[in-house]
Amino acid sequence: MKKTWIHLFVFVIILAMTAETIQNPYTSMYLTSLKEEAIMVSGDSSLHNDIVEAKAKLDIKPINAVVDRVWKGIPGYNGVEVEVKASLEQMEGKKFDEEMLVKKEIEPEIQLEDLKPSPVYKGNPNKPMVALMINVAWGEEYLPDMLKHLKKGNVHATFFLDGSWAKKNPDLVRMINEEGHEIGNHAYSHPDLKQMNNASIHKELEDTNKVIEAAIDKKPTVFAPPSGSYAYNSVEVAHRLGMQTVLWSVDTVDWKKPSPHVITTRVLQKVHAGALVLMHPTEPTEQSLEAMIRGIKERGYHLGTVSQVLDSKRISMIP
Repeated sequence: MKKTWIHLFVFVIILAMTAETIQNPYTSMYLTSLKEEAIMVSGDSSLHNDIVEAKAKLDIKPINAVVDRVWKGIPGYNGVEVEVKASLEQMEGKKFDEEMLVKKEIEPEIQLEDLKPSPVYKGNPNKPMVALMINVAWGEEYLPDMLKHLKKGNVHATFFLDGSWAKKNPDLVRMINEEGHEIGNHAYSHPDLKQMNNASIHKELEDTNKVIEAAIDKKPTVFAPPSGSYAYNSVEVAHRLGMQTVLWSVDTVDWKKPSPHVITTRVLQKVHAGALVLMHPTEPTEQSLEAMIRGIKERGYHLGTVSQVLDSKRISMIP
């Protein structure tokens, strides 16, 4: 109560000041801030206190991206800050309502792109989102049904396309894109990049980008090394071409053609926040997809593209 009277007293003094004093721009700015605070506190100190208390409870600091010794690149995650003044204005004349708090996201000081180029195996562990990454160099006969399951589950995945496959199947490339899925680069001829020099790696990646761009007028921003085989020079080459190198943290091992139940169980036992789930267009994968999507959602995870998982935006900010 004492603080309220002090602010009111300051406010009265402000109003009594001469025009000459207020004409000073620095004085004017200071007086404006005092005036706003006096009005805010005198207007409804109880509501103001409730908002300040909620801010102390709900503010979350952003998390910087890091290069981990084991997991390599781990993206950052935005924080949240309650804006007191805007929240007070939003609730003017009303009782305190946490749903009406005005919040803004605070980006980390260090993002993944600020660090030395590194492969990523998973998203930030504080972000409850999972991406299905589908590597395609064969199995086109199963893709239409996989797309139907994804659409039914309202899920957008990331398809990493082999360049030579994409050249033979431009209609399927366009179909994947038109369904809203992300398309990534999987090199041109499924090579072992560890055995290749920079020039050869560059050609593999650039030729694939050209084929994909010719089909959908978009350049990939993510790259998955064939068979997960890479050396650091391939990460650098991909980076120079504007692509993040991506691996996985959950493997379906579907190329061994296990039963759909085995694939689903394997994924649901290992899925985690930020998981990148590797799969291919196989018959058991197609048959397991619906149950897999349902199980991931039941565990409280959102499903999105690889780029959405790696972005520092919070879930609420992702369309």
